[in-house]
Amino acid sequence: MGPVRVRAAATAAAAAVLLTAALSACSADGAPAAKADSKAGGHTSGRPATVTVTPHGTRAKAGEPVKVAASGGTLTSVTVTDARGGRLTGTLSHDGRTWTSNRNAVPGTTYTVKAATRTKDGTTGDADASFTTAAADKVNKVDWRPGSSTTVGVAQPISLVFDNPVRNKAAVEKQLKVTTSNNTEGSWGWMKDWSGKDRVDWRPKEYWRSGTRVTLDARLNGTDSGTGGGWFVRDYKLGFTVGARQVVKVDLDSKRLTMERDGKTVRSFPVSGGTPGPDTGSWRGTEVVMAKEGTIRMNSETVGLGNAYDQKVDYSMRLTWSGTYAHAAPWNAAYFGRANRSHGCIGMSDANAAWLYGHAQLGDPFEVKGAETKGEVALNNGFGDWNVDWDQWRAKSALR
Repeated sequence: MGPVRVRAAATAAAAAVLLTAALSACSADGAPAAKADSKAGGHTSGRPATVTVTPHGTRAKAGEPVKVAASGGTLTSVTVTDARGGRLTGTLSHDGRTWTSNRNAVPGTTYTVKAATRTKDGTTGDADASFTTAAADKVNKVDWRPGSSTTVGVAQPISLVFDNPVRNKAAVEKQLKVTTSNNTEGSWGWMKDWSGKDRVDWRPKEYWRSGTRVTLDARLNGTDSGTGGGWFVRDYKLGFTVGARQVVKVDLDSKRLTMERDGKTVRSFPVSGGTPGPDTGSWRGTEVVMAKEGTIRMNSETVGLGNAYDQKVDYSMRLTWSGTYAHAAPWNAAYFGRANRSHGCIGMSDANAAWLYGHAQLGDPFEVKGAETKGEVALNNGFGDWNVDWDQWRAKSALR
């Protein structure tokens, strides 16, 4: 059986006939078709319009807009509500014959549709229908950064990591709306997270301007991830503010770290980076402060370096998922400013580490360079988004 068709009746007797017909019909899955109820209204000299509602039935497909169409007349009003009282807004076509919801029908939800019609000769009618979407057989969820209502540094991307695979990347990306207080240009880019899960980041073309207010409105409810991923059954919204423009520059040739704020040097001091080599060298490129973890236990076995070290480290700031930190390293004091002799981290004195820890923000960039580095940090190793140029980044969007 096709979409439910309901004639908006001009008389009470006609309404009764249509109601009986609707209840005796069957949908494609064998369940009764959506109940339709028409009421007399306005002029009765002509035949009222017929109303068609899609989807329909008791196991209707989710993930598509609700469409209401009038044949033999035009729609004068349409309301679509769910069982909790939520309402789907929609748009009426220019000729007034079709109404389409702005959002998709979500899984496991019963919707009630009420439509009013009018014909050319003035005959009016009301039509009621309902349908229920099939429940989600699998649900996908999102972990996001940064946290809402936070203040972050100028290199912080919006980063979403999905519990399950996302095959319908374009469909998902269409539901992700970023707005800024100053119309910042930016783009989404897809990648595999360090964890192996699907991830999409939004970064500006250039570092954020200080003071920018950012909002992400992820209207994912009712979006299908694709094969093996499941449905999204909720929306997500977050907002954050960009703080001071701070850039940390690490030159591992001169073995110095310099923090700049608004383009001016705030402090510069000696450091020691990773011992040259494929296992212990430091990464070069732009890394981003992901977390300020304070005093932590560092164990080399967790990053594949055997039993090289196992100790507590103070003022630790994570820069990559692979284990790169900026932290206090008093045991390496003889090498600060002279040689790179760490296992890959950026080490400094207790006093300098305490100062840096107190002033750095989540999202501040560390721009690392040096001939003794082991290679450029990967996009997914923390927030390495800045290590490709703008055209390469935009090409990672599913909508390009």
